[in-house]
Amino acid sequence: MTSVTGADAVVLVGGKGTRLRPLTLSAPKPMLPTAGAPFLSHLLSRIREAGITHVVLGTSYRAEVFEDYFGDGSSLGLEIEYVVEEEPLDTGGAIRNVAGHLRADDVVIFNGDILSGADLGALVATHRDASADVTLHLQRVADPSRFGSVPTDANGRVTAFLEKTPNPPTDQINAGCYVFRREVVEAIPAGRRVSVERETFPGLLAEGAHVHGFVDSSYWLDVGTPEAFVRGSADLVRGLAPTSALPGPVGEVLRLDGATVADDAEVTGGTTLGAGSVVGAGARVKGSVLFDGARVEDGAVVENSVLGTGARVGAGAVLRGVVLGDGASIGAGCELLDGARVWPDAVLPPGSIRFSSDA
Repeated sequence: MTSVTGADAVVLVGGKGTRLRPLTLSAPKPMLPTAGAPFLSHLLSRIREAGITHVVLGTSYRAEVFEDYFGDGSSLGLEIEYVVEEEPLDTGGAIRNVAGHLRADDVVIFNGDILSGADLGALVATHRDASADVTLHLQRVADPSRFGSVPTDANGRVTAFLEKTPNPPTDQINAGCYVFRREVVEAIPAGRRVSVERETFPGLLAEGAHVHGFVDSSYWLDVGTPEAFVRGSADLVRGLAPTSALPGPVGEVLRLDGATVADDAEVTGGTTLGAGSVVGAGARVKGSVLFDGARVEDGAVVENSVLGTGARVGAGAVLRGVVLGDGASIGAGCELLDGARVWPDAVLPPGSIRFSSDA
């Protein structure tokens, strides 16, 4: 990665993470254990690797959790400041809310739920070479119809911000990472909700400001849904997504302190086994995240699922694409499939939920 000098980083971590409930009932989304570390640790490791050391976290929901964990950032080689939103300000308002803490002329702004392999140094260099007011990281995706698209001209200047459409004119989407000149941040209206997509960026284009695009096709994932969260964690464990915060070697499984796996159990696909978790005899766990103390009993199958702290999967149960809240207990022989979410401490009796007719 190209090194960056003379830039601040702002990470927006104020969302409630409602799409990830029930996991976010106990922790903000950026603090969820992801490949053995809070999700935000992986992003901060990338920021530090790029040479940026001054980071401002824009928080609101469970704001104290971030400072309790990261402190002043010195253990990561960073200087972290915290700014709390008293009321929701949307992305543009949240950016404006941290303006008083900025020092550098250029500010790299990150959404706190994006996992990206983009070269941050190249992004900032592109911004400076173009003398742009704002530069957007634009990601090429296979299906841009699911996102708003952002076309650019032959020189890389952004020409429009388009809403979702069945036939977008470009495969470039807003990847949720921006470089702003500090004066542009200070010009955003203060003290109210402001959407960068609907107000700030279109307004800059209308004024003739230079909005530039940094087009990239490296690893990129919005981890806002349970499916994406599980995939992001597995990709970090397997080394497909870049990080310097993985607490162990890259491989098929990341096993944290005290995690135990029976000799004939299979654990694969970038699974994380949290501290003190247990995988019983003959069980199969693939591409999943087990938080600390979670248990998978003998012969159970767990695929692409998240098991909250202390959750239990009974013998012979099958979970595919499922989220269990902290302390939830799934009885033996149950079968839960894609999209099922079990709230914390809920108890499903043995055999009480099935999708197949073979019981």
